[in-house]
Parts: sequence; C-alpha cells; structure tokens
Amino acid sequence: MRLFVAIVPPPGALAEVEAAVAPLKAARPELRWTGPQDWHLTLAFLGEVSESVLGDLTARLGRAASRHPVQRLSVRGGGAFPRPSRASVLWAGLASDGDLNALAASVAAGARRAGAAPPDEGRRYRPHLTLARSRQTEDFSELAGSLDAFQGQAWEATEIRLIRSNLNASPRYQDLGRWPLR
Repeated sequence: MRLFVAIVPPPGALAEVEAAVAPLKAARPELRWTGPQDWHLTLAFLGEVSESVLGDLTARLGRAASRHPVQRLSVRGGGAFPRPSRASVLWAGLASDGDLNALAASVAAGARRAGAAPPDEGRRYRPHLTLARSRQTEDFSELAGSLDAFQGQAWEATEIRLIRSNLNASPRYQDLGRWPLR
C-alpha cells in the first residue's frame, strides 16, 4: 500500500485557494493542476508499506497525534520546488501558530518505529499544498510570485489522517484512519 500521513484543510480554506489559483490555471493550462479534492498538508510520505505493519503504525500515529496540540493554520504565499526559476512543482505555503515541524517529526518517528520509515526522512520539512506539476523543469517564478500576497483565513487542524494513495484509480485517496490532536 502506498501511504502518507496528512492534515486535510476544511472546505472553506480549500475554496479560498481554489479562487486564488483559478487565474493561474487559466494562464497555464498545460500544467497538471491538482484540485481541492486532492489538496492536503503531508506530514510524512511513507511510500509502499506492508499491511503487516498497519496495526503498529496506526497505534503509533494515534500516540503521535495525542502529543501535539490542535494547530491554527492558514494557507499563505507560494513557491516552487526545487526553486522557482527551475521547478517542476508549484505549491501554496502554510503558516501555523504551532510547531508543524515537531508534529511532522513525531509522525515520521512513529512510522519509522512501526517499520514504515518515510523514504525522504531527514529532508527539510516544508509545509505546503501541491497545486501543479510539470513533466519538465521550467521557470515558475511568475506563478509563484502571483501567490506571494495570498493569505487565507485561519482554521484549526484538529486531526491527522493516514491516507492510502491509489495510483491511477478511483478514489485517488482513501482514509485509513484519523486521530485527534491534543
């Protein structure tokens, strides 16, 4: 199973991002744009995980969530990976009144202990919503700059989710578990 752990923004926050992104989509229809149904804040991408570790993984994710408070988040600004002038991913950023880095690290540590170590563990964590992808690297400076002033309304993240990613299938994402933050 291909899994990740994420926070899913509420519909109102997603609608704000959708409105901000609409003119960018119109200007660059050749990009592979994601939509609100796919937007999430990944805390840890786990990749392929054996079903045999699922029980321990879910228990550890529950413990990790219980150690971290509800977070007040907002979608703010944007950027591109690996850098705007030569990128393949356009994203919207997230701001928090808490410590998303600590939450992401706790989730990754629990996954590692359960035998589902994130393949990108150790990389700098950058909270974001992926908006668009390009098959080739290109200059996304103008697109990313268009998002600089974007500031969505604040909302509360109250839970984390374990999500299965079904490549080339429907539904694309399937919730396998949810755990409340403290």
